[in-house]
Amino acid sequence: MSMHEITIKVNGKPRRLAVKSNELLLNVLRDKLFMTGAKYGCGIAECGACTILKDGKSVMSCLVPAVAADGWDITTPEGLADGGTLSHVQQAFIDHAAIQCGFCTPGMVVASTALLNENPDPDEEYVRDYLRGNYCRCTGYVAMVSAVLDAAQRMKAE
Repeated sequence: MSMHEITIKVNGKPRRLAVKSNELLLNVLRDKLFMTGAKYGCGIAECGACTILKDGKSVMSCLVPAVAADGWDITTPEGLADGGTLSHVQQAFIDHAAIQCGFCTPGMVVASTALLNENPDPDEEYVRDYLRGNYCRCTGYVAMVSAVLDAAQRMKAE
């Protein structure tokens, strides 16, 4: 298996890594950089558990070959907080009890962050449509949608 050197920025820090040509970005983040917030769920970009941000937009990292990420600016779930201060989305998920088992939560929070990057003033229908690619088997989405709408209001008020 051939090796390739890539440089990526992860949560603001440049990283230089040797990766195999068939290695997935999700596995590199989890196994080499110990960023375990993004989860392996389905492996076919259907569940959203592996969601990360590339330049503020959501990407399913389970389908991205790591070599294709060379030069990317990546934010993982671990990079959403600012030091000890949670992001508005993270805090709203806590405040609205939008967390059950927690497996989907990192991907849902990252996707919600991307949503608000694209549309800082969404309505409920927009949020539901945007999050349709992130599956949760526990909550029924009501609390998550409320959390995203609340986070949008918090961001506006800032």
